[in-house]
Amino acid sequence: MKTISVRTVTEKIREAFLDKGVHICENYLKIMENALEKEEGAARFALDVMLKNARVAEKTSSPVCQDTGMAVVFLTIGQDVRFTDGFIGDAVNEGVRQAYKDGYFRKSVLDPLTRKNTLDNTPAVIHYEIVEGEVFRADIMLKGFGSENMSRLYMLSPSEGKDGVERVIAETAINAGGNPCPPVLLGVGIGGTMEKACLMSKKVLMRDGDNPDEELRDMEKKLTDVINASGTGPQGFGGKLSCLGVKIEKYPTHLAGLPVAVTVQCHAVRHAHFEL
Repeated sequence: MKTISVRTVTEKIREAFLDKGVHICENYLKIMENALEKEEGAARFALDVMLKNARVAEKTSSPVCQDTGMAVVFLTIGQDVRFTDGFIGDAVNEGVRQAYKDGYFRKSVLDPLTRKNTLDNTPAVIHYEIVEGEVFRADIMLKGFGSENMSRLYMLSPSEGKDGVERVIAETAINAGGNPCPPVLLGVGIGGTMEKACLMSKKVLMRDGDNPDEELRDMEKKLTDVINASGTGPQGFGGKLSCLGVKIEKYPTHLAGLPVAVTVQCHAVRHAHFEL
């Protein structure tokens, strides 16, 4: 059995959020850099400003966006892991609290009805998955709400099939226009139940590498091309780069349903993971 002090988890969460608050994931920055020479006019200007902003944020350790988001944490925990020195959920929230304080990140979390701010950007949205063994992995993201507000859930009729699924995914990004600060990254969950589709669409954003499913991999490329051909462009100024990529996960569903969830992520992709 593996024993982990939650104090270690707090420190690692703090470090991860402090780092990603000022760093866009490098692979997505490179996509934008490679696209710069292909853009013209306002689109090229907008993309150039976005890239310069990202590099200045890195050099000055400043937030890469004024919306430092809501903290989302996916914990994968082996059933043979034992925690000491406190509760794991409290440890995660303490790490988030410290990061947002120490990094001078904007505190945006509040009561949904009274709109009273919690003043420390907690609580985080924490998802727990229990697996075999002694695994401990945390996947974290700073999720801004310009893009979150453009995310969508569709409960399609099964008769709409694959064509209907592809249609609503593309429409979600195209209809959002410049609101989510494109170029966007899309996470898609197909199947399961309403909440399962939404959960998949959020977590799949942090998937590394290509989709192991050939059919889904082909769908991802096709949809990326369709959205890029829409002409939305960087920050909605028109142009060739509207979508950084599409990531899809599926799960068996009920014969009467076809849930499709699309999580929209802005160009400031701030994801990280660590293991203990």
